[in-house]
Order: sequence, then structure tokens, then C-alpha cells
Amino acid sequence: MVPAVDLERRLGDLIEEYGVPGAQVAVLSGGRITDAAAGVLNTATGVAATTDSVFQIGSITKPWTATLIMQAVAEGLLDLDAPVRRYLPEFRVRDAAAAAAITVRQLLGHTSGIDGDLFLDTGRGADAVANFVPAIADAGQVHRPGAMFSYCNSGYVLLGRILEVLRGKPFDTLLRERLVTPLGLTRVAADADEAILFRAAVGHTGFEPGTGPLPAPVWALPASNAPAGARLAMSARDLLGFARLHLSGGRAPDGTAVLPESVVREMTRPHIEVPDIGYGTHWGLGWQLFDTATGLFGHDGSTLGQNAFLRVAPASGVAIALLANGGSAFALYRDLVEDLLWEHAGIRLPARPVPPAHPEPVDAVRVSGRYRSAMYEHAIDVDPDGRAWLSTKPLTTEAALVAVPDRIEVLHLRPDALIAAHPIRGRHTVYGLINGDGHAGTRYLHTSRAMPRQPSEERS
Repeated sequence: MVPAVDLERRLGDLIEEYGVPGAQVAVLSGGRITDAAAGVLNTATGVAATTDSVFQIGSITKPWTATLIMQAVAEGLLDLDAPVRRYLPEFRVRDAAAAAAITVRQLLGHTSGIDGDLFLDTGRGADAVANFVPAIADAGQVHRPGAMFSYCNSGYVLLGRILEVLRGKPFDTLLRERLVTPLGLTRVAADADEAILFRAAVGHTGFEPGTGPLPAPVWALPASNAPAGARLAMSARDLLGFARLHLSGGRAPDGTAVLPESVVREMTRPHIEVPDIGYGTHWGLGWQLFDTATGLFGHDGSTLGQNAFLRVAPASGVAIALLANGGSAFALYRDLVEDLLWEHAGIRLPARPVPPAHPEPVDAVRVSGRYRSAMYEHAIDVDPDGRAWLSTKPLTTEAALVAVPDRIEVLHLRPDALIAAHPIRGRHTVYGLINGDGHAGTRYLHTSRAMPRQPSEERS
């Protein structure tokens, strides 16, 4: 087991190198958890990050929501292959046929096709999730249900609402009653009102020369998106308490069966292949699957200036959690978590894609155009020399809060992918190029979300 003092030293050195204000890391190995913290929770206040601080875990909330869903399946309350409307008759999106066909399983595996980064403010009350359902009646449809993987936050809000209907209680209450309390977790906050009771991290979304990272103007995304990861915060140690549930066959520390072992295994079985963009190989039921050979699974999360990473290696009983509040968090993950995985689980992840030294020219006919999701519009232009440039325009208030370059160069990586010429927050982003429906040109730009090429720009 890595000594806590060594873990703290390594974390401290790396957050300084990568401009991360504060972070926590925790390692579960040999049945024991070792954790460490370094830096500050908020550059405006200078409050130190400690191991009992809470950071937002972002979309790592999704496996929690999926676990609650699978509890309902195990109890016979829910059929994964039933249409969503069996449980939410009021559910509508713009495409009426899609709304009637989308199943619960498709929500879990991000294959519903809903254009789903809709962070709608429906209030802060216990009805925030319920109010979200009618609010997305005009949501677009990216692809037909079940056709491909396209990450969808809104789908997990719908899952949260299904749970509320089945159990007759608000999502946050279910989270605490059915997971937090049975697992004996003590440093978990469902919202800002609970987070204020702890040493709570604040995200950092900007940078001021001479000053450093700047705190985000708001703490969290709207309450409506709680089941997708808008507000849940905890310590890295408590996050590993949740991971331990999925390493122990669904049992709590006291031996209580929280989830049947067969269901735990089903959640990490490959259900849908993910495009080769550095986002894992497959998706399970709530879990991101990184390596089918070793069984490594987990999830990443990002909110307004906070990033979270969870990796679980079932064969060795190892789990690692990293929580950070700004800066080049992905570079921190790469240099710390990936090394810890090798040291404790003997797992060496494949090398990250890097730009080729002598890239081929980019095919302008194939890729030039505008690609849009609910949050962003990307435009790709190719000059006469075959150099391609990707411009990004935020389309929502939430998107505008996250600092991204307005324009970057992208290079030919493979026939089905472009790669950013320069790293952004510690990694070279890979952009998948997906054809479909008989088109010769790119139909979707895939950034974990399938972003359709706008009709006026398509070439066949």
C-alpha cells in the first residue's frame, strides 16, 4: 500500500506543475483506503484542501443513478426494455416516434439519441427533476433510438424521474436512503445546502495572469440535472466506499446485500461500443468500460471547474479516485492515477493518441461544415494546403462558463478521426468522424456526443 505521506507529496508536486488549485486522491488496495489532499479549495479564500473536504463528482453520479435503477430492476419494479413512457406517460421530445420507442436501457447506455445536454433551471425544490420532463418536450433527436452511442445527460435525468415515480420520493432522498446510509458514507452532500456543512471545493473556470485560477461564478449546475451529476459532492474516500460496493458483489460493509451480485456483473458487461476517441471501448449499464481484457471500468465527471476520475480494477480489488477543482486536471489524472493503476493493479493503459509528426492533409469535402449539439456549435474549415481549423461557439449559458479555445488546428489522425494539434487542459482531444445513412461525407462529429452535420453543409 502506498504510504499516505508519499501520496500527499506526489499529489502536491503534480498540482503545482499543472496549475490545479486543489485536489484529493484515494486508493483502495488490499481492502484498505489511503487518501491524501493538497492545495486549496478556493483561490479566493485560501482554505486548504483536506481529506475530509468534499468535491463535486459530476457525471460519476451516473453510476449511482444506474445502481438505483438496477435495484428497482432486481426488485421487479422496472423493466429495462420497456419504453420510458410506461413509467413516464408525459415524456415527449420533438420526434414523436422516438419518444414512443426510447427504452429505459437506451437511457442507461446513452443510445436514446436525445440531444441531451439540456441544463434547464426548473427550480431548486423537490420537484426540480419532475419539472424537467415537460421542459424537454422540444428536445431534438440526434439519431434514431438505439443506433449509436451519444452521451446524454438528459437521459439520466429521466432515469432519476423514473425512480421518483417508482419509489414516491425525491431523487436526493433515494440516494441517501438507498446508497449513502447503507454504505456508511459520512461525507456526501447532495446540494449546496449540505455541502456548506463541510469544507467544500469551488470550481475554477478562468485564469488571470499574475493571479492564477479564478473561482467559477456559481457553485453548481441546475438542480434539475441532479441525477446526471449536477450537484453531488463527496470526499474521494467516500467515493471509493461506493466503488467498493461494486467490488464486493453488491454488499455493504456490514454484509447487507444492496444489489444482487448478478446485477453488479451485468452493469459492467459491454452493452454498446464507443467510438475510438479515447473515451473507453464500450459502455455498460451506467459504467464506462476502459479495457475489456482487464475488466477496468469507472467513470469521469466534470462540472463548472471541477473534475473527477474513478477507476475500478475488479481482478485485483483496486479502485482509485481523483477529485480536482480546476487547472489541467486531465494531465494530473494521467500522471498520477494511471501510474497508481500500474503500481497497484498491474494495469498499463494504452498510450494516449498524439498528433502525427507528418500528418496527411485533411479532406475538405469530407469534413468541412458546421456540427451542432445542444451546448456547442463546431465549425471545421480546411485551407488549400489541407490544414483544418475547428472553431467553437457556446450556445448556452453553461457552455459559456467553461473556457475553451475559440479556434484550434486539428490534424488527420486516422481516416475516421481528427486530433487537436495542441493539448487542451492536458490532452489532445480526438474528434471522431462518423458516416451514416449513405453519406459519403462525415455525418457526425463525435466528441462523446454525436454532433450532426448541419443539413446545409452536408455533401453526399
